Amino acid sequence: MANVAKYAQATRAEVCVQRLNGHLVIEIADDGIGGARADGASGLAGLVDRVAALDGVLTVDSPPGAGTRVRAELPVEAS
Repeated sequence: MANVAKYAQATRAEVCVQRLNGHLVIEIADDGIGGARADGASGLAGLVDRVAALDGVLTVDSPPGAGTRVRAELPVEAS
C-alpha cells in the first residue's frame, strides 16, 4: 500500500485476503500507472524474497498504463 500511495498515481486500490486450496492468498490491486517491477533492488524484490522464505510465491502483474496487481500465496496448515 505504501507503493500505491507513493508511486502509482492511483485513484483506487483494493485488498483481498482469502484462504484458497491450503494457501493464504493476499492480493493488492490499483488502477495506477503500472510499470512496477519485482527485480533488482526494489522493495518488491525484497517482498519476493520474504514470501519465498515462507515457501510462498509472490507475483507482480503491472503492465505500463494498466495498474498493478501484487499477489502473494503462502501455504497454511489445515485446521
